Amino acid sequence: MLEDDRSYRPRWLKYTPYLGAPPALTRRQWNILGLISFAVFFDQYDMTLLAMALKQIQFDLGIPEAELGRLGAVIRLGALPAFAIVLLADLLGRRRVMLYTIIAYTVLTGATAFAPDTQTFVVLQFFARTFAVAEVLLAFVVITEEIDAAHRGWGIGALAALGACGSGLALALFGAVELLPYGWRSLYLVGLVPLLFVAFFRRALPETQRFARVQLAHVSSRWGLRPVLELISSYPGRLFGVSAVVALLAFAENAGGFFVAKYLQEAHGWAPWQYSVLGFFGGFVGIFGSAYAGRLSDRWGRRRVGILFLAIHPLVLIAFYQIGGPLLGLLWTVRVFVGIGADVVLAAFGNELFPTSHRSTAAGARMIAATLGGVAGLTAESLLYSHFGSHWTAVSVLALFALFAPLIVALFPETSGRELEEISSEEHQS
Repeated sequence: MLEDDRSYRPRWLKYTPYLGAPPALTRRQWNILGLISFAVFFDQYDMTLLAMALKQIQFDLGIPEAELGRLGAVIRLGALPAFAIVLLADLLGRRRVMLYTIIAYTVLTGATAFAPDTQTFVVLQFFARTFAVAEVLLAFVVITEEIDAAHRGWGIGALAALGACGSGLALALFGAVELLPYGWRSLYLVGLVPLLFVAFFRRALPETQRFARVQLAHVSSRWGLRPVLELISSYPGRLFGVSAVVALLAFAENAGGFFVAKYLQEAHGWAPWQYSVLGFFGGFVGIFGSAYAGRLSDRWGRRRVGILFLAIHPLVLIAFYQIGGPLLGLLWTVRVFVGIGADVVLAAFGNELFPTSHRSTAAGARMIAATLGGVAGLTAESLLYSHFGSHWTAVSVLALFALFAPLIVALFPETSGRELEEISSEEHQS
């Protein structure tokens, strides 16, 4: 069959050297990876803008300095309603729900360009984050279910790397933010582009084969919150462990990512174009961490690679905020490399440890944990800022908590190279 052709290579692959030597995927797998990556590309573009243009948005809307952490916390709370959306994906299917999320986050991002005040900006970004987070979670679920067991880590890493290029586009455009006719608002208008491709997505994006099989056997008898209750009763230990890791990391490191652009501009006098150059070229090197970590975890195991990347990242983050001069660019690049690599391994763990019938629900539960952890971290950053009088010191103190994450990951079962049904059976109860 044409869909099973493993000699096929998509044309866009020659523009992605950071993916390394790709495995022999089927035509269907390549098509799904390309479609999903396009959606995640603009999703990452949208979610990068707030931290990147924080200084310009703050000035235009008149946001007080001490309120920045709380503003970021409120917007991040928009991820919580995404749980209801990804829960629907375990009931109605990945494809249908993904199409709605793409439309919603795109419209809300475009509308943000017209926000007249802080309150409107926060409301629009709150709900844009709801649908953007749901779309990203479902994207990784789809790749997990469609890519072969031997190459699943690479597939998840490839998706992360391709999506991260959306942040590269945001960085490139941010370099001209002072020249654009409407400043930071023009950046949000670019987020409307995916609307032009929704009809194509509707025709080309298939339902995952694993969900289609499970749907026939289970979905007719599942309703409302039943997937949540089944998940908690079947895999409580795994759910708690993965949720604890993402919550801890979000608490310790979200503020670090939130203040990067502001830190470089205010503490070191960088112009927006300088940050864009660093982000574009340093980020290009950094995203090699996605495919590299994914492939490495396929070969060496998720646990070993996850522990390595998770241990390095907070140390590099602290060094970035405490060391100036010529090392800033190198530290930023290393931070991106190991940060994306750690995210890839955790995304693989988070999806592999749960069965198809509960995979989206589990992703939603992890998102709630990460959101609450991130909000707590940003709130703590505001309190620490009041004590130290420095965002950079506050961020560094919070980053120390991330050093506990590798200890928890060491307790996870190994999942690399194993079929999903072997890792987590639909009939399992614990």
